[in-house]
Amino acid sequence: MNVTTTYSPDETRALAARMAERLQPGDVLALHGDLGAGKTCFIQGLAQALAVDQPVSSPTYTLVNEYRGRLLLYHIDLYRLQTADEALDFGLDEYMDGTGITAIEWAERADQALPERTIHVRLRHGDTEHERLVHVDGGGES
Repeated sequence: MNVTTTYSPDETRALAARMAERLQPGDVLALHGDLGAGKTCFIQGLAQALAVDQPVSSPTYTLVNEYRGRLLLYHIDLYRLQTADEALDFGLDEYMDGTGITAIEWAERADQALPERTIHVRLRHGDTEHERLVHVDGGGES
């Protein structure tokens, strides 16, 4: 497990951008953390590094936003769902088919549906307002 501390939203985005350099189509990132922990901020950093040229916001009500950059980015938010079956019913498995990067907020709501190779990113509030502890494990990530 790799643990990094960031001290601002910009640092959280920069950490995600560094990770994006190593991602390939078919990679799945499961983002975990309380409200306001920085999940969407992390995905904004991924999108920026993938040359997405449109604003990135959480798809809480639409469930999925698709962004085109140098790689396709599927941004999924499972906040409104309760079970893996609900996630599969809306087609979660189709987004993890290898054509793009899949980043899932509130991924714990569909843990049983995630592939074994999933990279888990756990964000926690630190001691100050903008400090975040970011734990990355799985998917061969170091």
